[in-house]
Amino acid sequence: MADDTRVTKGGASADLGHNSGNMTPEEKLATHYHSKKDRVFVRAIQGEYKLQAELDRLRSVPRIRKAKDIPFVDGPQCFSRHYVEPKDGITQTFHFHLEEYAPGASSQQHGHVNEAAFYILDGEGYEIHDGIRYDWKAGDVAIVHNNCVHQHFNASTTKPARAIVIKTKPMYLFLNMLFQKQVKSRSVEHSEYSEGFEVREAEQGENHPEGGY
Repeated sequence: MADDTRVTKGGASADLGHNSGNMTPEEKLATHYHSKKDRVFVRAIQGEYKLQAELDRLRSVPRIRKAKDIPFVDGPQCFSRHYVEPKDGITQTFHFHLEEYAPGASSQQHGHVNEAAFYILDGEGYEIHDGIRYDWKAGDVAIVHNNCVHQHFNASTTKPARAIVIKTKPMYLFLNMLFQKQVKSRSVEHSEYSEGFEVREAEQGENHPEGGY
């Protein structure tokens, strides 16, 4: 993997429990985002009828979410940076996150009622939706339609892949469309090709041409 400058030896940062050699696979899986028992899918809103306090609070919260303040979670194959979701007190109807797939990575396999869109920032890979393969590369948008069972794959054995994801899961769950299920959890072990991969925590302009435009 040394032929790609974005892949470095050493593993992810020390605060990511999935890389702890002292943890069992079950303990590693318990640290993953999708294993949380207290995840906030839709936040509560309460107060007087005109909700002035909530309106004042919304107007006071920061409108910029800094990548440096939001570390990636999970791994060692698939990593997520959850930029904004209802628990953050800014939005209520959508969830926006960045996915990074290590070389040769495969994601969890699951299904949910809500739709989702994956804008591919870099790399190349494919989806499996209800048993059908759909290939993608940087610049494409992969659409996850309602109720399909899906999984994401990085087709490269030497380079990572990245996608920005926006989904309306909170709105669907607010409307009581609650069905969602994991078929296969995210792996807590490396793929054949991801050993030594370190997630790109810092934004260093990988998606821009050298020398500018």
